[in-house]
Amino acid sequence: MSEANRGQKAPGEGGRLFAWAYKYLAGPAEGVQGAMQGGSTQARELWKQDLENRKRWSREQRERKRAEREARRAER
Repeated sequence: MSEANRGQKAPGEGGRLFAWAYKYLAGPAEGVQGAMQGGSTQARELWKQDLENRKRWSREQRERKRAEREARRAER
């Protein structure tokens, strides 16, 4: 009976491909403990600056799209 149940998996458990993908592509990080703390001060500041630039760009895009929608509505 144990051999018969061994081949069956619970729904959503996945198979060998899923297990491989999780382990190598989406699984928990290995060997990066304290990575952010281990970087230099300059690297942290550049990372923060890059993050802020990305957020600013996203805000600008949202504002641009909102302005375009309002302009279309005003034309009607």
